[in-house]
Amino acid sequence: MLRIEHLSKSFGNKKAVDDLSLHIKPGEIYGFIGHNGAGKTTTIKACCGILRFDEGQIQIDGLDVRQHPIEAKKRTAYLPDNPDLYEFLSGIKYLNFIADIFGLPKAYREARMLSLSDEFELTQDLASPISTYSHGMKQKLAVIATLMHDPKLLVMDEPFTGLDPKAAFLLKQKMRAICDAGGAVFFSTHVLDVAEKLCDKVAIIRYGKLVVEGTMEEVKGQESLEEVFLELEGQHA
Repeated sequence: MLRIEHLSKSFGNKKAVDDLSLHIKPGEIYGFIGHNGAGKTTTIKACCGILRFDEGQIQIDGLDVRQHPIEAKKRTAYLPDNPDLYEFLSGIKYLNFIADIFGLPKAYREARMLSLSDEFELTQDLASPISTYSHGMKQKLAVIATLMHDPKLLVMDEPFTGLDPKAAFLLKQKMRAICDAGGAVFFSTHVLDVAEKLCDKVAIIRYGKLVVEGTMEEVKGQESLEEVFLELEGQHA
């Protein structure tokens, strides 16, 4: 579903991502772990076509993101770590704006919007300006917008930040449902106990380089993911 081959990206003299290769298969929830500045967000933005990269290749559902950017994006949903919403719009207008971008038919979008808004308990607030929303409400709106078009690949950067326990649990269910339907999820997180329980596979990156990757069992063995991460951080300090 997502193939990253020898990806490299530099900002000036700093190499943010250095020869990174990852393969995320259909049906997999894949966790992307690393310290602040490790290169996670750079990688994620490159996958979504937001950031140009220097070397390598990225494919989404067999489509090269540079050769077929629009088709690749149609199959993808991206949730950034700090979503920038158009706060002068109401929630409902924002969701309709996203639906317009993906060309969703009126009947489908309305049913989908209502279903997701009810599930995330945001329906009664959709008529209000986004500027009046709390941080958690904005995060819920961003999650709903992300799920609107039933993406085949869900790419998220710290998706649980700001969500209450019920909304976080619901998002985890949605992630698994996407995978059960033949899609895949690629997300970064600092919440390692969540990653350990949720992910089928995990990769740990440090200063742009892949340190370890594999199934959760292969990576952590008899330890916790947190213990493995801290050990690897210590080894490369």
